[in-house]
Amino acid sequence: MKHRDFIRHLLAHGCELLREGSNHSVYVNRANRKVSTVPRHREINDFLARKICKDLEIPVP
Repeated sequence: MKHRDFIRHLLAHGCELLREGSNHSVYVNRANRKVSTVPRHREINDFLARKICKDLEIPVP
């Protein structure tokens, strides 16, 4: 999955950018009080996308 499409999915489900790291961005779902890191690669593996969505408690794209 493309990185920008995955970020749009996170934002559409109520997640926000918490902070930028050197290689990762940290997103938070304030409604569920969950945090997860998203790597800044052009492509995000489907398994990794599923795990991030599970960590943030949002539906899988």
